[in-house]
Amino acid sequence: MQTAALRVFCHWSQSNSTAMIRQCLKCRALTLQQSSRAYGVIPPPRDSEEKEMVHRMLRVDHAGEYGANRIYAGQMAVLGRSKTGPFIQEMWDQEKKHLEKFNEMLAENRVRPTALLPFWNIAGFVLGASSALLGKEGAMACTVAVEESITEHYNNQIRTLMEKDPERYTELLQVIKEFRDDEMEHHDTGLEHDAENVPGYWLLKNAIQLGCKAAIYVSQRI
Repeated sequence: MQTAALRVFCHWSQSNSTAMIRQCLKCRALTLQQSSRAYGVIPPPRDSEEKEMVHRMLRVDHAGEYGANRIYAGQMAVLGRSKTGPFIQEMWDQEKKHLEKFNEMLAENRVRPTALLPFWNIAGFVLGASSALLGKEGAMACTVAVEESITEHYNNQIRTLMEKDPERYTELLQVIKEFRDDEMEHHDTGLEHDAENVPGYWLLKNAIQLGCKAAIYVSQRI
């Protein structure tokens, strides 16, 4: 009888242990799935064409946010202690969050940044500082020009993704739309703070936007 009881106990232990192991494996698989999706904004590419499209998007978006950060750094170097400083800093803080997000997305998807980052580092700072030397209006005119260009660029990306597969790129679309809205807000802030009052506003704006278009073109490819 004791032997039979022992057999029953061993069988129950083995069955219970197996069930527990299976449950743990299921929990682990679920945890791994959740952790992999915690920041899985972009699904794995289905082919080389899709991979190239996504890599170009991430590369140029990262370059744009990097350049915007350097522009605001240049503006703060000149106007940081003025009355204009606090709202330039507020816009800069948002750009820092954008750049951090794209840094993570580049790493997750193994996308190399543009080789021109050292150039954008200097060019962005110089543009920001030189526009700020024209005063608050000059800095705001620069902001309007740059943010309008970035907003247009993000809108083009949104249209492309919507045409491709909006359900597949739901999370990426959310990120881009959120950042697009921030850039539009910065654009409006610039207008509210007398951007159009700087002498030669339209000439300055068009020159900066021409440079932005060139930067977008080369950053996608180099």
